[in-house]
Amino acid sequence: MLPPPAPYQIPEETAAVAHAAFPKGTLAMRLADTVGLLYAASDFAQAYPGMGRPSEDPVRLALVSILQFLEGLSDRQTADAVRGRIDWKYALRLELSDPGFDFSVLSEFRARLLAVGREQVLFEKVLTHLQDHGLLKARGRQRTDSTHVLGAIRQLNRLEFVIETMRHTLNTLAIVAPDWIRAHVPADWVLRYDHRAEDHRFPESAAARTALAETVGNDGQQILTWITETEADHWLLHVPAVQLLQRVWEEQYTSPPEPLRWLNKRGMPAPTQQIISPYDPDARWANKGSRIWVGYKVFLTETCDPDQPRVITHVATTPANVADETLVEPIHADLAQADLLPSDHLMDAGFVRVEHVVAAPQQAGVRIVGPIARDSSWQAHTPGAFDKRQFHIDWERKVVTCPMGKHSGLWYTEDAGKARQVQVFFQREDCVPCPARTLCTRSKTGVRVLSLQPRVYHEALQDLRQYQQTQAFQREYAARSGVECLFSQGSRRCDVQQARYRGLRKTHLQQLLSATAINLLRWDAWRQEQPIAPTRHARFTALLAA
Repeated sequence: MLPPPAPYQIPEETAAVAHAAFPKGTLAMRLADTVGLLYAASDFAQAYPGMGRPSEDPVRLALVSILQFLEGLSDRQTADAVRGRIDWKYALRLELSDPGFDFSVLSEFRARLLAVGREQVLFEKVLTHLQDHGLLKARGRQRTDSTHVLGAIRQLNRLEFVIETMRHTLNTLAIVAPDWIRAHVPADWVLRYDHRAEDHRFPESAAARTALAETVGNDGQQILTWITETEADHWLLHVPAVQLLQRVWEEQYTSPPEPLRWLNKRGMPAPTQQIISPYDPDARWANKGSRIWVGYKVFLTETCDPDQPRVITHVATTPANVADETLVEPIHADLAQADLLPSDHLMDAGFVRVEHVVAAPQQAGVRIVGPIARDSSWQAHTPGAFDKRQFHIDWERKVVTCPMGKHSGLWYTEDAGKARQVQVFFQREDCVPCPARTLCTRSKTGVRVLSLQPRVYHEALQDLRQYQQTQAFQREYAARSGVECLFSQGSRRCDVQQARYRGLRKTHLQQLLSATAINLLRWDAWRQEQPIAPTRHARFTALLAA
């Protein structure tokens, strides 16, 4: 239950010692003087039942959690800082003699927030405070980008993975159903699954490794058979570890009634869709550019108006395999709910689709600024060739005229759910004898076919491609690159790119705490009138530039 209400006054002795030790103050002390404790007990009432022994004060625990991420500390280091650091006692309104709390209280506090879905309050209260002070306004300019988050798991090969999945299932059942384990599991499984799976322990030949994998597969299938064949044991099918075993076996092995067999890679789901670790089933494999990782992806949106501090307004955390473009509408929906929609939203090419550019001003009143994908056809990259820009489209008559003055013969509209919604075919008697045929198609006997999007998208796409070649676009879009400073600061200060916890929701809570810490850090820098650091250059570059 919640502890009795506290006065939250800074003790005189604590204040005197803190100011004597730090005459210029510290970050924690400045935050205490400007923003106070930020939270109220009512913010966490849902997380604490009305009965039971009094818990640690959630108001102070919330601030402790933010201070923890401001300095990149572990739970143990944070608990030690609460006991031993004068400036933290000042910020938390504690007596110098206060003994603090056990480090496990912090993980319990996070678990309580997640249990009732109140993790967002830590982030939103700071945004509200900044809004109240006029440092965060809607309809400004914002930018969004994503970065990788490495999962807090060991990367496993396939054989290690299935063995670890069996170990995880057996260890879980040993806790929830110890009598069932004693009654069913044979003694020889102890040798097979007692130690952690290590590749150097396995046979070297491919045939022997496949045989071991199929032995493990038969063991896992035996567990599922034991559970399903006895009605009294069906409740075990609801144990998450057993459900995970089922999902992994569906991905790695053939399914009954076919005899169990170790699948080859062509028979498995795509790598991005597979479960990667039994200890973090939300983590996914991803490949973006030259980076390959297993874990998650975090999307951060920040303001970038020149006369305001840069404030993170939105945080989204997804499995690593989620495409950037799928987050545009959810981000706008969340920002609209918080009354923080920008007027201009800067995004890179991974986010920008013509559908978003057309729909965002209508649905959210947001203008998306970013590079649209270039025409990938060979004609668009061959001097003198005929790309779509050289064709005149009469949308009302559904006729396309080619650069040689010939009209299309067939206008075919595909299913609206497909990416290419209009197919335009020219006539064979016009295309085959055409003297400019080599500039139009590489087919020896076929005709030119144009794939067009609906009119509103097609025209917007052509306008966007033309605009992004101008100097005006380059100047406007240049501000997007500043978001890289956010990821650099987040990585160096708060471990944004490394998950501390396992599971999507816990990782998202970590990102929310990191974003909250960064917002307070930036607000303090704004009040201290610290200028934004200029872009760093190599020493020889700076020398030559001078």
